[in-house]
Amino acid sequence: MVPSFFKKLGPISSNLIKSSIDCKAINVSKDDYFDTFVSMSNVSNNVLTFLYDNEEIGNNSPLNCGVICTEKKANKLNPSQKKFIVRNVQESVAKISNIFYRDYTEKEKLNFDDPVFGKNCEIGNNVTIEKGVIIGKNVKINHGAVVKINCIIGDGSIIGSNSVISNSILGENIYIGNNASIGQRGFGFFLSKKNINIYHIGRVLLHSNVSIGAGCTIDRGSFSDTIIGEDTYLDNLCHVAHNVEIGNNSAFAAMTGIAGSAKIGSYVLTGGQVGIAGHIKIGNNVHIAAKSGVFQSIDDGETVMGNPAINKYKFIKNYKKLYGKK
Repeated sequence: MVPSFFKKLGPISSNLIKSSIDCKAINVSKDDYFDTFVSMSNVSNNVLTFLYDNEEIGNNSPLNCGVICTEKKANKLNPSQKKFIVRNVQESVAKISNIFYRDYTEKEKLNFDDPVFGKNCEIGNNVTIEKGVIIGKNVKINHGAVVKINCIIGDGSIIGSNSVISNSILGENIYIGNNASIGQRGFGFFLSKKNINIYHIGRVLLHSNVSIGAGCTIDRGSFSDTIIGEDTYLDNLCHVAHNVEIGNNSAFAAMTGIAGSAKIGSYVLTGGQVGIAGHIKIGNNVHIAAKSGVFQSIDDGETVMGNPAINKYKFIKNYKKLYGKK
C-alpha cells in the first residue's frame, strides 16, 4: 500500500475553484466536482490539472478532467475540454493546491497504526518515530533523529544523529549522515505582495544503496517525486530540490546544488560547489568540474567546466588565449 503523507480534501466543486481564482470557465457546470489536483503527467478522469505555456500538451487528457491554463494554451486543447482560463497559471496552482491538500492534524495522526520495527534494529536516545512508520530489519537510527508519519525505511539502513526524515520511502542499505533533512517542502511558491506556497504532494524516493552525506537537504516533489537512483552518493552539504530525478551510480561532491525538476542520468560525477539549473537534462557518463555553473542540458559522455559550463577542451582553449602568455 502506498503511504499517505497528507490529507486529501477532494472532491472539490467547480464553484469553489471558480471562487478561489480569477478565471473564465469553459465547458464547466456547477455540478462538476474534481477528485484531486495533479500534474498533467498524472492526469486521469475527474481530476483537475494545469498546463504552463512552456509545457507540451502531449496525449489528449480526458474530457471530464479540468485544465487550468492561459488563453494561449486553451486554444490548443480539445474544444470540448473543461478549462479554467487564467492570466497566471502559477498563481492559480498555488491557490488551488491548498484547497485540495493540507497536512494531517495531530488528532488525525493518532488514527495511523503504531510504528512497525523489523528484527535487530538499534534505536538511539531521544529518537522520535511517529505513527505509521515501517522500519525494516537491521536498521540503525542514531541519537536525536526524527522519522515522521508513514515513512518507510528499508533493511540495513543507517540514519544519522539529528536527521529528519519525512514524506519519504527509503530502500535497503541507505546511509543518511548526521543533520540531514530529507523530504521537507520544496522551494515552490507564487511570488507576490503576499507569497503563496504551493502545497507539495510529492515524495522523496531513495533507491537501494544510496548514500547521503551530513548536512544534506533533499526536498520532496511538488506534483511528482524527487528520485535518487541506486548506488548514488551525495557528499556533505549537497542540496537536491523538488522534482529532481537522478540515475544510478552517480556521485556529487560537497556543496553541489541541483535546482528543481532537473533530470540527471547515471554515472554522472560533479566536483565541489557545482550548480545545476532547474528544468534541464544531464545525460549519462557526464563529468562536471568543480565550481561549474550548468545552465543548459548536457549530452551523454560530455565533460564540462566553467561558468557557464562548456566543453572542457573549449574551456581550456579559451583559457590559454586569455592567460597563456601571462
